Amino acid sequence: MITNQLTQYYAVNADNYDQVYAQEERYDDLDDLQEMVAELFQDHKVLELGCGTAYWTDLISETAESVHATDISQEMLDLAETRGLDEDVVTFGQMDAFNLPDGLEGQYTAVFIGNLWCHVRREDQEKYLKTLRAKLGKDILLVILDESYVDGNSTVIARTDAEGNTFQQLVADDGQRYEIMKNYLTDSTLRKRFANHAKQIRIERLEYYYLLSCRLK
Repeated sequence: MITNQLTQYYAVNADNYDQVYAQEERYDDLDDLQEMVAELFQDHKVLELGCGTAYWTDLISETAESVHATDISQEMLDLAETRGLDEDVVTFGQMDAFNLPDGLEGQYTAVFIGNLWCHVRREDQEKYLKTLRAKLGKDILLVILDESYVDGNSTVIARTDAEGNTFQQLVADDGQRYEIMKNYLTDSTLRKRFANHAKQIRIERLEYYYLLSCRLK
């Protein structure tokens, strides 16, 4: 589900990945999210998919029993490891979030997906939830954090395909232009996608972000 173009874009932009968190207008949202995320993962064994530079890994590790932070991009993982997080709590590994290996069931009590759900095609979302359930097991806590579309702040939508997936045109640090699929999902769409595959669904909608938590059925 993750395209080579998307992987390349994030690899090229790894050094600047965290700049979005430095936008002053997002501070209030981030303060609230940091508190909510830390509370959700209290004492959990967490598998993080698409950890990026470990911005959220750092916060999760403050309350979780353990965090295995993974990303498909080695460039991202190299930067993540420079944070100097507690090695007794945090481990890093390269993993494709959309081609999960066998043998994960029973190892974790929670999964965190930050800023990655937007890159899952609308028509593939329910299939992916089934995959998470099959690979990780029943009653696993799933937490998804992603962006809301904000006029004047978010990159404008360049096109929309027949399935409703939206695409943006982004210029990376290498000067190349990339077409990146990024879906901004409403609460009603999220609930519809998750209803058959999860329980205890809760959505916190902020100005720039949303946080969804649930238990896989």
